Amino acid sequence: MSLLKRLSESPDERPDAVRVAGSALSGAELLRCAAAVADRVHGLERVAVEATPTMETVVGVVGALLAGVAVVPVPADAGAMERRHMFADSGVAALLAARGSDVAPGGPPVVPVDLAQRSDRTWPEPEPERAAVILYTSGTTGAPKGVVVSRRSIAACLDGLADAWAWTPDDLLVHGLPLFHVHGLVLGVLGPLRHGSRLDHVGRPQPRRYAAAGGTLYFGVPTVWSRVAADPDSARALRGARLLVSGSAALPAAVFADLRELTGHRIVERYGMTETLITVSARADGARRPGTVGTPLPGVRTRLADERGGPVPADGEAMGELLVAGPTLFSGYLNRPDADAASTAGDGWFRTGDVATIGPDGVHRIVGRASTDLIKSGGYRIGAGEVEDALLAHPGVREAAVIGVPDPDLGQRVTAYVVADGVTGPELVEFVARNLAVHKRPRAVHLLDALPRNALGKVQKKLLG
Repeated sequence: MSLLKRLSESPDERPDAVRVAGSALSGAELLRCAAAVADRVHGLERVAVEATPTMETVVGVVGALLAGVAVVPVPADAGAMERRHMFADSGVAALLAARGSDVAPGGPPVVPVDLAQRSDRTWPEPEPERAAVILYTSGTTGAPKGVVVSRRSIAACLDGLADAWAWTPDDLLVHGLPLFHVHGLVLGVLGPLRHGSRLDHVGRPQPRRYAAAGGTLYFGVPTVWSRVAADPDSARALRGARLLVSGSAALPAAVFADLRELTGHRIVERYGMTETLITVSARADGARRPGTVGTPLPGVRTRLADERGGPVPADGEAMGELLVAGPTLFSGYLNRPDADAASTAGDGWFRTGDVATIGPDGVHRIVGRASTDLIKSGGYRIGAGEVEDALLAHPGVREAAVIGVPDPDLGQRVTAYVVADGVTGPELVEFVARNLAVHKRPRAVHLLDALPRNALGKVQKKLLG
């Protein structure tokens, strides 16, 4: 089966089947534009693509995939050092960019993507195990690693999400997410092209653009949904949608509640990583509870492990590292057998590095990263997310991040970084102590103007402390 099944087999003839930042193409015209790119890159192993929120990015990615060439998306704001590393590490033979783009010198040869070019040539579907994308992700140390994701893994993920979300050709997907991550590119572009739904990428994910799009299915990260909730008129305009989906970071319970009030929707949360794609999600026909990310997709298995690799009970309370196995997993890190070995727990299990709980009903709750979000203080194991939720319940708190800071007596000291109005640090400590066990209260609260975040809105905790 073709990775881009609907696009390849029955392309949508509607003139606005795919819209990106105001530029629109029918599915049939997108296929012909992409085929012209495929003609030029066929036979190469890997190409980079300037991942801007443009139709040229979509055409370039689709063209490479049609030709069986692996795509390395390059963030539009990547610095010179990042670009050099990605080009050298991946060994890309060319860089696809919009014709006339101002591309920095020193990279691979540029192949211009011209939306005026068309081709009617077809190419045989590559083997399912062939690499589709190589996504670069930063760890806690060293240069970013290339995550090799196969065509088979992407197909399994997208089909699992179609099952969970009742995703059909009748949908219009709306989002404005970056096209160099799993969320925006794999789910947000390849998903519609596989399932036949229309796509409206609004350029920037601004509340009023979401409101004006008239979609049935919306993707956003918590920062986007927080801004939508803060714009009541835009939020109410989403009442006609079928499903609102949040991912890439934890959605604050207060935002969940605000969106439910304004839009009438209980937002769907899901969980995944670059290395695993999406593995767990709430379902369109199932319960959706704030702070939880649902149950495994078809074919995906999960379990919890303690620090020695032993089993942790699925009782909804015990915390352990989340291990994942199944068809959505990546093929490995490019040129990094050491990282491959460190990330596996044997028998096909991938170590996510995330701490979670699993309830008796199979519903997962992500506590956070084992390295930053599981705090060991005074003999207690404290989830940073629980303390963050308690802080965010205060009406004066807009943002909160909690980490463990080394402490000679406690081992780690619960420390909060907060963006707030009209409240002091001691008042917030007392507020948390009234709502959680006293040992979970922050020992220190630092008031900031803003929390450091990446392009997907995730708080960069390694920049705190």
